[in-house]
Amino acid sequence: MTPGVVLRSTLFALFQAAVTLLFSLVALATFPLKPVVRYRVVTTWSRLVVGAAESICGIRYRVLGAEQLPTPPYIVLSKHQSAWETLAFQQIFPPQVWVVKRELLWIPFFGWGFAMLSPIAIDRGAGPRALRHMLEQARDRLAQGFCIVIFPEGTRVAPGKRGDYHPGGAWLAARTATLVVPVAHNSGETWRRNAFLKYPGTITVSIGAPIETRGLTPEEINRRVEDWIESEMRHIRGPQQPT
Repeated sequence: MTPGVVLRSTLFALFQAAVTLLFSLVALATFPLKPVVRYRVVTTWSRLVVGAAESICGIRYRVLGAEQLPTPPYIVLSKHQSAWETLAFQQIFPPQVWVVKRELLWIPFFGWGFAMLSPIAIDRGAGPRALRHMLEQARDRLAQGFCIVIFPEGTRVAPGKRGDYHPGGAWLAARTATLVVPVAHNSGETWRRNAFLKYPGTITVSIGAPIETRGLTPEEINRRVEDWIESEMRHIRGPQQPT
């Protein structure tokens, strides 16, 4: 750790706090607009934050395999290492919604703005009813042309670690007969989980070939996603250092 990293991280945190407060109010004002219009307005926030991470902290990224992306809508099943991908994916992929815990929307400012992005909010304590509600919301969002982003591991996992791949996303893909796009990345090498300090480097986001889900069980889909992501992680682990 160097004094420069501390200073840049502090400046970035101040910028992020200010722009989050501003855009939470902007997001609430978009309520009367159509969902896709709300999305384009509100996600200006994420573009600003990702841009600040690059200009202030030196966190850049490159995308491999973008040419493989199918026509939307589709379901993205991705590795999860930090908060970075929750922002950058809004630039990398078409308009999207997220499957999130309902409680996340109660967080002052951030959660209020996030609610304007039409997320699929679930109550994990509701059991089977939560799955039915998730499926209803997913079909509605897909019908509107939104992609769906899900992190099968359910929580952020440190670089070099491997979480359990829960089948919820694969189940949703099977029930809606929607293409799945597996995604691997190494964001946790520069933007660590719950860490204040941000380190310079180039994050690699690798997009796999779409998986046709028709005729596959959720278990088969989940296994294919996990096998591809974890294999790809061995190739991209470690950020490229800036020159």
